[in-house]
Amino acid sequence: MRHSDESDHDSHHEERVQDSSVNPAGSVVVVGIDGSDTSWDAFHWACGETRRLAGRTVAVFVGPTSGVTSATAAASFAGAAVAYGAIEQTVTDRAGKLGDLVRIYAQDLGIDLTFIHARGDPVTELLRIACSSHADLVVVGRSTKARHHLAGSLGRRLVGRRNAPVIVVVP
Repeated sequence: MRHSDESDHDSHHEERVQDSSVNPAGSVVVVGIDGSDTSWDAFHWACGETRRLAGRTVAVFVGPTSGVTSATAAASFAGAAVAYGAIEQTVTDRAGKLGDLVRIYAQDLGIDLTFIHARGDPVTELLRIACSSHADLVVVGRSTKARHHLAGSLGRRLVGRRNAPVIVVVP
């Protein structure tokens, strides 16, 4: 049975910046970006690797699904009425700003870049996008959250489930 939240997997937002001098047969580097300092470090490293390999970068921002957003709002604000639409708009705005920034950077460096705004679990979505784009490499930034040292970080979870190399960039 398909839940309404699962349709978010099929309807992701994708925009592409392309430089005609890039080798279309080059390597594909998928990088997770969420706006944190470590994700920017990973993004810059991935772009450098893309240039070195004459390939293309797929920058992925994964926002929460509708159900996760609603549950987070309820838990975070303990009884306060929070408009779901406002939270959803914040995530969309954040993705839009990140997309604009990564596209500008890619244009400045002449990098072939695709920006994807997906919804769901970051590991699942990064792996799905890496598989569909035939990625040669997956890059993420090191988590700085203490709870990830106990529960497992995005990088650790990816390493255990991906056939292509996973690079965790440590600043």
